[in-house]
Amino acid sequence: MSPAQETLLRRVEKVDGGLDSQDVATSLGVDHQAIVGAVKSLQALGDVISAEQRSAKHWELTGEGCEIAEQGSHEARVISSIPEEGMPQSQLMKLAFGKVGFSKAMSNKWIRLDKGHEGGPRIFKTVESLEDLVRDKLLLVQKGQASQLEEKEKNELKKRKLLSEVTVKFYWITKGSCFSTTITKQETELTPEMIASGSWKEKKFKPYNFEAMGVAPDCGHLHPLMKVRTQFRQIFLEMGFTEMPTNNFIESSFWNFDSLFQPQQHPARDQHDTFFLSDPAQAHEFPQDYLERVRKVHSEGGFGSQGYKYDWKIEEAQKNILRTHTTAVSARMLYKLAQQENFTPVKYFSIDRVFRNETLDATHLAEFHQIEGVVADYGLTLGDLMGILHQFFNKLGITKLRFKPAYNPYTEPSMEVFSYHEGLKKWVEVGNSGMFRPEMLLPMGLPEGVTVIAWGLSLER
Repeated sequence: MSPAQETLLRRVEKVDGGLDSQDVATSLGVDHQAIVGAVKSLQALGDVISAEQRSAKHWELTGEGCEIAEQGSHEARVISSIPEEGMPQSQLMKLAFGKVGFSKAMSNKWIRLDKGHEGGPRIFKTVESLEDLVRDKLLLVQKGQASQLEEKEKNELKKRKLLSEVTVKFYWITKGSCFSTTITKQETELTPEMIASGSWKEKKFKPYNFEAMGVAPDCGHLHPLMKVRTQFRQIFLEMGFTEMPTNNFIESSFWNFDSLFQPQQHPARDQHDTFFLSDPAQAHEFPQDYLERVRKVHSEGGFGSQGYKYDWKIEEAQKNILRTHTTAVSARMLYKLAQQENFTPVKYFSIDRVFRNETLDATHLAEFHQIEGVVADYGLTLGDLMGILHQFFNKLGITKLRFKPAYNPYTEPSMEVFSYHEGLKKWVEVGNSGMFRPEMLLPMGLPEGVTVIAWGLSLER
């Protein structure tokens, strides 16, 4: 219990009626808010005290009124400032109280103004002594005896901004039904230990406030993965990339594998790595001239390559699957770019779901999101790829990068991207990258001088 609460309870105990919280604060020489705080704290403990909020109006001095109560009214100070031989009006007006004091003293006929004086307008006293009634009235108010003044007198002082009427709120404090000078803390929770021991019978519990507002439930939050996806998307857009349409989860093996110069006997095309559709099991619409060029580069070679030298089958290319990577979308977009009459450099990106027939573990999922970036232009090099990867990962806050040579069927050269993990204190793989092979790009119809750099990573990882 605080000292203010203890003192308040002792005072309430000694009176039969009640106490004014403002009188208590004045007698103790403390701020009224300290007593108000003590009242509210005691009310929270139950019916220890009863406190009725009341309000009352009273008069108090303004800042200027306090100054006059201490030094005298403006007009009285003007009289005391004027010597027997008088004072130039200009000199009097320079005093802080001169203008108001001159006006009031002239109204009371305590001074006269000689405008024809040889030295200029001069002021002379017309009284030798006076009673400063304004100061006397203010002193009465200051002593709490404002009731001795008539309403007309108060209003006149208020008009001069020497008094103000203030509404004061206070508490009228009386004993409650459970009044006591010793306070025990009320319990806020009924615990299993209280029930088991039976101690709850002797405890006093704080009553529940069923009118109190509850905590607003959390709802409508973005999934953490979607927040990160938005962050990646914003980075690509800041770097000037255009988002590719990736709304086709079902893809033919032709676009998912064959167009990327991935041989039909590649292990990734087996059932234990890929989800195959049973209905519809096959796709039938392909650009025939492009399909023929892809078949030829696989089975016979071309564009400076000897190919894979195997019997390429249309039946394998027609099989429908759940796409294993968004690079299938990149292939479609690059083919579309190649059909333009004049080539224009492009920067594409995509972030969407892909599917793998994986055994689920800590680092592998059957469904995850792939992030992919593609840049096509004349004369791009591996240095350009490294530079854009540094820029991309720097925007993510990843500054320490390493590149390791790797193998991909459709990129050459290829690189795995590693970042130093400060928490794990080791280098971890964060993505894969490379330059698309001529065997992939030239059958599409892209000009020979065009190179395409690309990289990808998993959103979840």
